[in-house]
Amino acid sequence: MKVEQIYTGCLAQGAYYIESNGEVAIVDPLREIKPYLEKAEKDNATIKYVLETHFHADFVSGHVDLAKASGAQIVFGPNAQPAFDAHIATDGEELKLGNVTIKVLHTPGHTMESTTYLLIDENGKETAIFSGDTLFIGDVGRPDLAVKSDLTEEQLAQHLYDSLRNKIMTLPDDVVVYPAHGAGSACGKNMSKETTDLLGNQKKTNYALRADMTKDEFVKEVTEGLLPPPGYFPMNVKMNKEGYANIEEVLTQGQQALTPEAFEAAVNETGALVLDTRKPETFAAGFIPNSINIGIDGNFAPWVGALIPDVQQPILFVAEEGREEEVVTRLARVGYDNTLGYLQGSFAAWKAAGKEVDTIKSISAAEFAADYARNNAIKVVDVRKPGEYQAEHVETAQHAPLDYLNDHLAELPKEEDMYLHCAGGYRSMIAASILKARGFDNVINVEGGFKAIAETAIPRTAYICPSSLK
Repeated sequence: MKVEQIYTGCLAQGAYYIESNGEVAIVDPLREIKPYLEKAEKDNATIKYVLETHFHADFVSGHVDLAKASGAQIVFGPNAQPAFDAHIATDGEELKLGNVTIKVLHTPGHTMESTTYLLIDENGKETAIFSGDTLFIGDVGRPDLAVKSDLTEEQLAQHLYDSLRNKIMTLPDDVVVYPAHGAGSACGKNMSKETTDLLGNQKKTNYALRADMTKDEFVKEVTEGLLPPPGYFPMNVKMNKEGYANIEEVLTQGQQALTPEAFEAAVNETGALVLDTRKPETFAAGFIPNSINIGIDGNFAPWVGALIPDVQQPILFVAEEGREEEVVTRLARVGYDNTLGYLQGSFAAWKAAGKEVDTIKSISAAEFAADYARNNAIKVVDVRKPGEYQAEHVETAQHAPLDYLNDHLAELPKEEDMYLHCAGGYRSMIAASILKARGFDNVINVEGGFKAIAETAIPRTAYICPSSLK
């Protein structure tokens, strides 16, 4: 028996490859399916099952394409109603895979179809659970994503409490927990950077698994402090439930190389958003007017999902040469399939063609500190998340979290310099590009973000440990 975690850091997502005696099960695969097919071929094995723990909201799963390519059977737990052919397993059902058994444990709460798969080895020993978004390392799944008119987040949390205590916490302490996500995912609040653990350790350290915790306490703690989910989540659920375009077709369309003239014409004809995926500092030095910068080397896909509300939005993009396929792939992972092509020769070709160029002023933290010392009334805008801002911030800074920047536009000045910063510089450049496109011409990005600012003499609020914030 072989179990392999295939972890994708930019999505904080874990897929799993389970092989026994020539048969394979893939749990929660990503959109691009070649790695799974190649791995099975290398093992001279057949993919028998594609196991889905639930209808994912934060990424588009590869279940449909993988089943078509391999002949495998897609499996969901109880209550799932997909629009394509799939086996809807019953609670307690056992699936045979080579010499091992996979037992279906219905664990509703995150969603009502949420299911945990229990791996039982050839000797009958309960070995591991693939817990999806039911149980994370250090946290549990948020119970507000499947809210319907007849089901509140409190009711979902109650289901989750029962699932954890009746289906998971009764398992042996040496069972390995393999969750669908780690730190950085929007599917939970306090996930660990660790991507796997023993169940016994989680019983000791995970706040939601406290033995003396009442259901009311659980509901309160699990629902407290939940930020609104990103706008693309419902559309990803829809795609995972109803199906989607073949990934190869999406890649072919998105990798059309366009000359500067063709690129400009395509933008004008389609109303496409111009997405610049280069590094923040490279973008600041020169970019196509009204383009938005979301760097490919950061948390690219989640920020695309948070800031571009419609997955059907036509997108034309600028990338570092040689990274075009990566951009299209990572957009497709979160359902942005309407990529129409990229700028051939990257921004250098646009500039060489004599096209209009824009820039964003970017200064060091030391320069910012000097400006602040001369005039502490300058406009400072902190675009970090609420917990980061509450923990410590520049005394005079206005808070406008990047996720909800559009909600704060009316509060921001267009006629005076506005100094933007985040934690390290990635998010503030995204914010600066959005504001530039909205007609804010006096934005100034502070390089290095709050980490660099904290090394200057700029007055800051007293530090509060984030773990003490509610």
